[in-house]
Amino acid sequence: MNRARSLHSLVAENKPFDLLIIGGGATGLGIAVDAASRGLRTALLEQSDFAKATSSRSTKLIHGGIRYLRSGQFLFVFEALRERGLLRRNAPHLVKELRFVVPHYRFGESTLFGLGLKFYELLAGKLSFGPSASLSLREVQASLPALELAGLKGATLFWDAQFDDARLALALALTAEREGAVVANYAPVEKIESLPNGLKLVTARDLELNALFEIQAKVVINATGPFSDSVKKLGGVQSDSANRVRPSQGAHLVLESAFFPGDAALVVPHTVDGRVVFAIPWDGVLIVGTTDTEVQDALLEPRALHSEISYLLETIGRYLTKQPTVDDIRSTFTGVRPLVRSPINGKRSTSRLSREHSIDVSNSGLVSISGGKWTTYRSMAEEAVDTAIRVGNLQADRCRTKLLKLAGSSESSSVNVSAYGTAAPQLQQLCESNPALGERIHPNYPEILAQVVWGVRHEMARTLDDILARRTRLLFKNVAAALEVAPSVAELMAVELGKNAEWIDAQLLAFTSIAKSFEVPRQ
Repeated sequence: MNRARSLHSLVAENKPFDLLIIGGGATGLGIAVDAASRGLRTALLEQSDFAKATSSRSTKLIHGGIRYLRSGQFLFVFEALRERGLLRRNAPHLVKELRFVVPHYRFGESTLFGLGLKFYELLAGKLSFGPSASLSLREVQASLPALELAGLKGATLFWDAQFDDARLALALALTAEREGAVVANYAPVEKIESLPNGLKLVTARDLELNALFEIQAKVVINATGPFSDSVKKLGGVQSDSANRVRPSQGAHLVLESAFFPGDAALVVPHTVDGRVVFAIPWDGVLIVGTTDTEVQDALLEPRALHSEISYLLETIGRYLTKQPTVDDIRSTFTGVRPLVRSPINGKRSTSRLSREHSIDVSNSGLVSISGGKWTTYRSMAEEAVDTAIRVGNLQADRCRTKLLKLAGSSESSSVNVSAYGTAAPQLQQLCESNPALGERIHPNYPEILAQVVWGVRHEMARTLDDILARRTRLLFKNVAAALEVAPSVAELMAVELGKNAEWIDAQLLAFTSIAKSFEVPRQ
């Protein structure tokens, strides 16, 4: 991907796009892949970087959602499990099976959980990742030495999947471009107008040049997640349908993997608010999450609250032999969920709201999609494109994404040696041509300098935050380590982008501000 080339393509032809998507997170990028692969002339604009907000701040799980079985949302779980299996097939370099262990400290729990998880497997059908199993106390002791054993009766093991959310978003952007879409980051939409000929005129700003440009499209899709209500108002929607989102934030803590070593994740079965809390080994660290706290405003840089940090530390501490403290936290990250408001759930706690999505069409023809989760992004995109085809009377092929391999994927599993998939050999060539690029960005983490160069040249990385938060995940793993290497990374980026010392200083200042939202907040 090349940003300058994309911006040129957006305005070069005096021809309207069939579909213009606003929002470069999981949903918007999934829609771009679906639409372009059906032969629709497709464009996508993102206000910041791809997956900058919610889509890079998930719990890193692709799962059916075992907690939704309690509330009888069987169809939702069935759809999520199907999509989980499809995504594992289409992006095996980014989605991996993961063992989950549910400890039992009460008699009878093993039988109850065992029956529920057998039903979970049944819903997955042929796309199941493996059978669940009951673990004896001895088996738990052998495989999970960091688990608190006092009062433990046994455990249940089952399978789900984990992924790198930001890199999957990039894979979608690359796939969309491969299929013919034009995608651009740092291009916020400022105005949406309806023309007499039925087309939409969208005015956006290129933030790098601070210049406005216009695009015409037959249909506009608002896929901006927690920001969708504000985009609706840009499109002239003033009714109650312009206030459909109830934002809720989910906070996560990042600890050293030594707190829960091994390759299995822990599911905390009992919390004070009835949520499910996970401790998940991910890319060399341990992620603990998540919370569900209703917030008034959706922010690009949300921060974990003191109450959320205390809740997670206290909850996970009851299940570990070594209890983590605030001083053990290496980073925190928080994402805002775009939960869908309705007359029925208007006063219900956000922790009890469904993660199902909603699509509505305004009188002006603006298509908006809200809600959902990473696991179901593909089916959400299919439904959104189907809706856009009806609204715009567009001519398009059938949906192809069930069997569409994402960028970096290969039929040969031997090629998928890293999150870069089929591009990994080219990354290796960079290191061979310049051995210095094979050095680690930070001595304690595996990311290398070649990833910085690759991100700038091929993945539209424009800022220090793009590289350290999403092209690599160092900011998510250890905020102090990211700040430590920021000057050297900025200098390497400046060479690639042709920037000067003033740009480097500005980037360091901006990144230091962003990094504060990943630190433990001060009292």
